[in-house]
Parts: sequence; C-alpha cells; structure tokens
Amino acid sequence: MFRSLRRALCAAAAALLLPLAGAHQAHAAAAPGAGYWHTSGRQILDTAGQPVRIAGINWFGFETGNHVVHGLWSRDYKSMIDQMRSLGYNTIRLPYSDDVLKSGTMPESVDFSGGKNADLQGLTSLQVMDRIVSYAGQDGLKVILDRHRPDSGGQSALWYTASVPESTWIANLKALAARYKGQDTVIGIDLHNEPHDPACWGCGDQATDWRLAAERGGDAVLSVNPDLLVFVEGVQTYNGVSGWWGGNLMGVAQYPVRLDVANRVVYSAHDYATSVAQQSWFNDPSFPANMPGVWDKYWGYIFKQNIAPVWVGEFGTTLQSAVDQKWLAALVSYLRPTSTYGADAFQWTFWSWNPNSGDTGGILKDDWSTVDTVKDGYLASVKAPLFPGTGGGSGGDGGGGGDSAACGASYAVSSDWGSGFNAQVTVTNTGTAALKSWKVTWTWSGSQQITSMWNATYTQSATGVTAVNAAHNGSVPAAGSTSFGFGGAPGGGAVPSLTCTAT
Repeated sequence: MFRSLRRALCAAAAALLLPLAGAHQAHAAAAPGAGYWHTSGRQILDTAGQPVRIAGINWFGFETGNHVVHGLWSRDYKSMIDQMRSLGYNTIRLPYSDDVLKSGTMPESVDFSGGKNADLQGLTSLQVMDRIVSYAGQDGLKVILDRHRPDSGGQSALWYTASVPESTWIANLKALAARYKGQDTVIGIDLHNEPHDPACWGCGDQATDWRLAAERGGDAVLSVNPDLLVFVEGVQTYNGVSGWWGGNLMGVAQYPVRLDVANRVVYSAHDYATSVAQQSWFNDPSFPANMPGVWDKYWGYIFKQNIAPVWVGEFGTTLQSAVDQKWLAALVSYLRPTSTYGADAFQWTFWSWNPNSGDTGGILKDDWSTVDTVKDGYLASVKAPLFPGTGGGSGGDGGGGGDSAACGASYAVSSDWGSGFNAQVTVTNTGTAALKSWKVTWTWSGSQQITSMWNATYTQSATGVTAVNAAHNGSVPAAGSTSFGFGGAPGGGAVPSLTCTAT
C-alpha cells in the first residue's frame, strides 16, 4: 500500500501442523532444490519430490529508468551475488518493467572501471539479466522474475495501462518464459506486482478482476514453459476489507486461481511496517500479539489450511522504530523457523538488497558493500539451505564410489579502522562430494578478539578461534562455496593461516 512513494525514491538513484510432504522418502536424494519445482498442498517440491524453502532477497532496478539492477555503479554484479550467497539467501526476486523487453533497451549507470562488470559491456538490459540468471545459478541461487511495472514510470493498480495493454503483458510474459526455458535457475514468474484498487478478486469484471487476469497470464506462461511456478499476489480490498497493496488474499478461499497445469500456483502476499505506512493493527493495544491473527486473515490461512504455498514476496522496514522492530520479530516467528519446521514453512524474499529503497532501506548499507548485520540478523532463523549450483554440479548424495569431502578457506579483511575490523571467510568445497557441514580454525598472532559473527557460530580460547557453519550454509556442493563474516578488535592484525575441516 502507498508504494508509489518508495518506487519513485528508488528510481531516482498453530496452526494445522501437517507432516512434511515427502516424508515418505526414506532414502535421501541429492541436496534439495534441483530442477524445476511444483507444489503439493502448502509445500513447494523439487524435481525429486523433496520440499524446498525460498529464503531470498529482492534486488531491484530493472523496473526503473536504469533498466538494470541497482548498485552496478558501485560493484561488480558477481561480487553482489556471491555476497548474497554468503549471507544465506538462496533466491533472488528480480523486479522488471516491460520496458526492458523493448528492442535495444540498454542499461544505464554501470561502472566498468577496474575490470568491474567487464562481461556486461555492450549488452542490452535483457542480456544483462541473462548474465545475472546464469551466475546466480552457478552460485546455487534460484531466480523469480517479477513483472513489477508496465513501464519504468511507476507502479500501476492494474496489470495493464493505456500504453501497455493486456496483450503486451501476455506477450512479454510468454517471451520471458520462452527465453529461460530449460534454465531451471528461473523457477517462476510473479505475474504483476501489488495489484490495488480498483483491482478486485472474484468480482467477475474482466477489466478489473485480478484473479481472472492471473489465470489468463498464468496459462500464457505455462503454455510456453509448463514447468514454471506461477506466483500470484493478492489485491488491496476484498469485500470491503482493505490491507496492503498486493497483500489481501482473502478471496482465495472462495475464488482460487485455476490454471491449465496443476500444482503450479504459489500465492504471494506483501507486508510492511510503519516506515512504509501506518495501519490500524499497529495501534491495537495488544500489538504485537495481534499480528498472527491479522496475517491469518489476509493470507496465512491459505498455508494453514493446506490450500497452497504462500510466499511473502516483499516485507521490509527501516527498523528505526520500536514498533517496526516488534513487527519484524513477530513476522519472522510467524514465518516459522527452519530449524523447527524445515521446508514446511512460509516462503519469503526480503525487501530489499538495495540500500536505496526510500522507506525501508536494505540489507546493504549506503556504501553498497557493508551489511546491516542487525537487520540481516532478524532473518537468521528463517534462512534455509542453498540449492545445488550449476557451475560445479550438486555433488550427488555423498553415497559411495570414490567421492570424498574436503574444504579450504580464505580470509579477507573488508574494513579496518584501527580499534576494530570486519573480515570475511570464504569456505570452498575442494572435494568431490557435497559438504554436509564444516568448521574453520585459526590462531591469531596478536590479541584480536571476535566481537560478533554472522552466518557461523564460534568459540575462542585465547588466540585460537573455531567457527562452525550455521544451519543454512553447512551444505556446500562440490566446487561450490559459502562464507561467513565477523567483527573483531583491535584492528591491524596479520592475516592468520586457516584450516578447514569437513565434518
């Protein structure tokens, strides 16, 4: 709701507890996530029938006048995707506008100095998207394409405008489905971002009924690539009850989306805090205890009644107010911790990676490099395993033959201000079998002490440190890598020698 403000700012620069579907698989298959996906009840399953959890991030820009993801004016795109992976995000939601499908649309504000983004020089916006999809797949991340806007000028209430008719929307959905057919890094398409008034659900008016339009758009996608998931957002108002733009899925109970290919619909809700707009539930005396009931009413019931998977495609906040902090903690708990529920949980992609989202900020700070570890830390319990990468193979199931598990680790200081420093450790699978878990040890030559660590847990005794993987990044495919970061003090220390052990 009230999202045009943020978009303008961006452009300027117990439920019913069901057993795990797939619990019948007594023998383990390869790491979950391979191939194309489908739905079964409230879960998303991979090509082998294993449940998966989308735990990802929005990286916007293709929908703006830059016609490319933001931040490439500062960094190489590969380093950004590597950093997403290192933080444990396994999926990228890529917003775009129909402008990028126009012939000859070129990206703007991409820095090629110092070798950055060298392989993007001379490419169109769509060709840059190809490179991002390809590299994300190599890194073990999936991609959801999000038709965010009809054009780069701004968000639209309906899926069409006077200048971008429904026929263009349909044609472009089919073009993208065809473009990435056979590349299972792209698991699906979010048909249109945040439909809102006068968009309705189930009213029967062909011009405004988003549910009927989603059926037309979804069938168009599946006519080209029947393996894709179709992500359908809600509306703003249903039967006189209003909520966030795209966040009201109350109509699904009576009017579900029906597609020609079964088991492809994932419903998507958006939810925000007061840094985006005020809502009545934030002023409820029982807040935040009232929030699960609010989410149940608008979209959570779809998951809890085993109707279909639910993906919270956007949620975010500047995290500056106490209300917003309580909201985010409550929402993360509602989404269900991975350590308790595994993939039998809500799917999600956080808004946003970008720091230049005017009313939420991002996981990155304004330098496009430093991580907001507080904001990222709120999401730790709902992060999920990465998926098999396309670069080095999935490593199989580690079963037999001559496969062996081994790893190496490298250490790089990202910033040092004398009294303290930040560093990142990259763990690489150097063996022929997938890692199930790992630990890294080192000894400092000075008096350094760790003050905080993310994406791993640690113990330190005198100058000796042992870091062990977090729940979401212990699995690393052959030739794949992951990373963790930490803060320490004092700065100025020498880089230690690391030992990595596959456990």
